[in-house]
Amino acid sequence: MSGTLNNNTKVYVGMSGGVDSSVAAALLKDQGYDVTGVYMKNWTKDLPGMQCPWAEDLSDAKRVAVQLGIPFKVFDFETEYKQKVVDYMVNEYAAGRTPNPDIMCNQEVKFKLFLEAALADGADAIATGHYARSESGRLEMAADTNKDQTYFLYRVTEAALAHTLFPLGEYEKPRIREIATEKGLYTATKKDSQGICFVGKVSMRDFLSQYIQGVPGDIIDVQTGKIVGRHDGAIFYTIGQRHGLGLGGGLPLYVARKDMIKNIVYVTAKLNDTALWDDRVALQQVHWINEAPIIDKEYRVRLRHRATLIVATFKMVGDEGETAQLVLHDEERAVTPGQSVVVYDGETVVGGGVVA
Repeated sequence: MSGTLNNNTKVYVGMSGGVDSSVAAALLKDQGYDVTGVYMKNWTKDLPGMQCPWAEDLSDAKRVAVQLGIPFKVFDFETEYKQKVVDYMVNEYAAGRTPNPDIMCNQEVKFKLFLEAALADGADAIATGHYARSESGRLEMAADTNKDQTYFLYRVTEAALAHTLFPLGEYEKPRIREIATEKGLYTATKKDSQGICFVGKVSMRDFLSQYIQGVPGDIIDVQTGKIVGRHDGAIFYTIGQRHGLGLGGGLPLYVARKDMIKNIVYVTAKLNDTALWDDRVALQQVHWINEAPIIDKEYRVRLRHRATLIVATFKMVGDEGETAQLVLHDEERAVTPGQSVVVYDGETVVGGGVVA
């Protein structure tokens, strides 16, 4: 983050009730920062078969704050979170795309609402338990490349990074558990949360069913043009999906594409089917953290979370919020509309966009 901040800086740490954010707060306190813990109350709704753990998470965050001897606050963003993150996700699925709500949460809530509220409340900066690094307004990959979370942070602004600390950026994940244990933190052995926070252990299909009524339609083989089954809503399927098609025996089938107007899901048994592979990607809603990428320069890109970094070049680059054209050096399978493509120059995050 900005070099103008020092150990007298008043930092509000987003504490989720997990071990990562707990250790982030502990590390900053040890470094002499004036630390306040903040729990962001974003989602409290229970779903059929799954009780939202927000109250337990709040209690755990508060206990750690007491252990550390730091002030603790609760910021209520539930209304804004529903509008900016949950509704966004539901609307994207309804349009036939596969969004990443965690990215939108970082853009709209953690590094916008939380940052603005913290600064208005007297903080100089915020901090989170993300595995990432920031230097002089630039976002860098974490030292622990297996845990690196910059894919979810690519829509953060340079201005926000100037007021953000990532205390875990230089650490390996196992060391974070060790630090929590050494300090006797209440969350030292708490399991990491999995999946999307507001979906929890409920399947995405079951979650979406609370908001969208699926319309049954045909599943058609792209090779033969024959109907091979029925689906209960094209919105529930994603490109490249193999499981959950309910088509029984025979060769495994993969979702190749969807026609939302005709409500048809097209499948193929051929992994090398051209419908499943692309070497050109159109991006929309592009966001560049510092400078826009350079035409024809080689970058590394990640097509989805935890996907291998691959080489690509830009043939067209749009300004903020516009479109860009990306050429992959090798064809990739299941480039999915709605997912984010994140661009790296070395270890620096350039930005990215959403697959059109």
